[in-house]
Amino acid sequence: MLFRAAAPATTPVQLLDPEGRFVETDENAELAAVARALPDETLLAMHRQMVLTRRFDHAAGNLQRTGQLGLWAPSHGQEAAQVGSAFALRPQDHLFPSYREHAVVMQRGVEPMEIISLFRGQAHGNWDPDARGNTHIYTLVIGAQTLHATGYAMGQALDGVVGTGDPDIDACSIVYFGDGATSQGDVNEAYVFAASHQAPVVFFLQNNHWAISVPVSVQSPTPLVDRPRGFGIPSIKVDGNDVLASYAASLVATDHARSGQGPAFVEAETYRIGAHTSSDDPTRYRGDDELAGWVARDPITRSETYLRSKGATDAQFAEFDAEGEQIAADIRTRTSALQDPPMEAMFDNVYREPHPRIDEQRAWLRDYEAGQDAGAHA
Repeated sequence: MLFRAAAPATTPVQLLDPEGRFVETDENAELAAVARALPDETLLAMHRQMVLTRRFDHAAGNLQRTGQLGLWAPSHGQEAAQVGSAFALRPQDHLFPSYREHAVVMQRGVEPMEIISLFRGQAHGNWDPDARGNTHIYTLVIGAQTLHATGYAMGQALDGVVGTGDPDIDACSIVYFGDGATSQGDVNEAYVFAASHQAPVVFFLQNNHWAISVPVSVQSPTPLVDRPRGFGIPSIKVDGNDVLASYAASLVATDHARSGQGPAFVEAETYRIGAHTSSDDPTRYRGDDELAGWVARDPITRSETYLRSKGATDAQFAEFDAEGEQIAADIRTRTSALQDPPMEAMFDNVYREPHPRIDEQRAWLRDYEAGQDAGAHA
């Protein structure tokens, strides 16, 4: 199926309305067909991942409030956008997150405590992408990951793993960023390189309406879905609280990129229910009515209603809730037991392979620490 860009300034493509009803029209027929092909087991797996991520997110936020984490970036409200896109990926695809893609990275195999120790300040990156489903580490520099993904995608094309027609070989990269990042030079430079080199990269924008305290209406008078088209990148806007729309658009976009047709752009319109990070107070810049309107469009409630219409049972949902509670209890226990890493750990992941300069610095630190210990016991 070809990636079909939406007409400029259209309403988001929606497959599940806020009441959890499947919506099929002439305009969304192709994406609806993609979603209808999903087996019930996959729909339940998507819902499970959303439930587990939210429970993990809330537990991590509570850990920060009790002094166990230095910072936390919540993802409440954005679960459908993340989970839908993650389920559209193939194992060989590479994924570049920002810093709140908890659902995406957990779906690809990153352990909850690997995320926790990062926000506790006890790890640099904290996971090996090769061992975690080609999931690259969180990037806190706003928008920088778009260049990382574009460069990697250019390499995928040079490696000959794009456009072969073999679904076990063809690969792409996908990068996640927020509406605030679209104002960064890095992001626009990534568009230029991606379009100029026809890089197999999918730009996945989670438009949660607020770049910390600045609304998207101030950031861009032009709809964000329209902007990549000026660089020659086809784009589409979907309801980001609709897990099926996110999945279907991401599947078509990644197929487009893997087939050698160049980059694609998906805007998922969603909302950040919580604060930008635990250092932020959203009550200072947004109103209760706006927040209430988006709470009513909750992606998990919408998914549950749809699954119940297809025969899902109370027992299945209770099982997901119980699993979420287990994750929350586990990270509470394990976080309080974390020990500070040795200072030498700062050298472990600077380069992929051993490097003589790093070896020299590591040896210097060992000698320095040994001298400090000797002086303390003199």
